[in-house]
Amino acid sequence: MEKLLYEVEAGRATENNQFLKDIFQACMMFGVEYLVIAVRNTYRTHNDFEIVYTFLETLYISNRMHLPLKGILLIGY
Repeated sequence: MEKLLYEVEAGRATENNQFLKDIFQACMMFGVEYLVIAVRNTYRTHNDFEIVYTFLETLYISNRMHLPLKGILLIGY
């Protein structure tokens, strides 16, 4: 059975690096295999979705850090 963790960020996903905290917490939780993060497309003047997407893409492409998750799904709303 695959275990999912859902996190919905209402607005401060990038201002306080909340998305990084979500990733860290998911990695530390026993049995969590997949993380789903929902962030606003734009919050105030920040393009939160693009910021988080770019970070995750860079993390994956660089292959410098390996997370104990099978996958992360990013949803913009």
